[in-house]
Amino acid sequence: MQTQTLSLHHIIRAPKAQSENSPVLFMFHGYGSNEEDLFSFASELPDELFIISVRAPQDLMPYGHAWYAIHFDAEDGKWSDDAQAIQSRELIANFIDEACNAYKLDATNVTLLGFSQGAILSYAVALSYPEKVKNIIALSGYVNQSIITEDYKDKDYTNISFYCSHGSVDQVIPVDWARKTAPFLEALQIKHIYEEFPVGHGVAPQNFYSLLNWLKERI
Repeated sequence: MQTQTLSLHHIIRAPKAQSENSPVLFMFHGYGSNEEDLFSFASELPDELFIISVRAPQDLMPYGHAWYAIHFDAEDGKWSDDAQAIQSRELIANFIDEACNAYKLDATNVTLLGFSQGAILSYAVALSYPEKVKNIIALSGYVNQSIITEDYKDKDYTNISFYCSHGSVDQVIPVDWARKTAPFLEALQIKHIYEEFPVGHGVAPQNFYSLLNWLKERI
């Protein structure tokens, strides 16, 4: 199957047994990376999934891409450009619909898999538009409430589930930020699992096997 030209650059892996209405998994990489990064997982994921790995819209110099800028300020330290993050949230939300239509996928069986900045955006999309997604795998990210729609507490989260994980010695996104995720999701009565692994800002093998088992039960 050929990759179509849509609003966000992406690469695809069609399911082994091609059919219309396949379940779909979208991949969203971290800051400074590209669509090839998480796509290296694709061969290990369930055969029935249609996989779409998306490139973030901002180009970084000399290479790599970002969903939003991260500024380094002497007084305030490191901070995120929330206005750009909200723009990317909307781009992703629209792209989900666009891709499901273009590739004739099952819009009721959508999984988001994000790492770092991609996980932060996956949280934002799912918590803002829970009707668009079913499963969210958020690796090494956290919930940034500033980039979720203001009415998120009024949403119906009955049909979504989160798999959240973090490295206990993450030097990029502090694990303390990630540990706020479970209480936040519990307060909204959202189904979730939160796990930590003894690694830095990355995905340990046991982390991958854990998320894979979680996913297989839900697609």
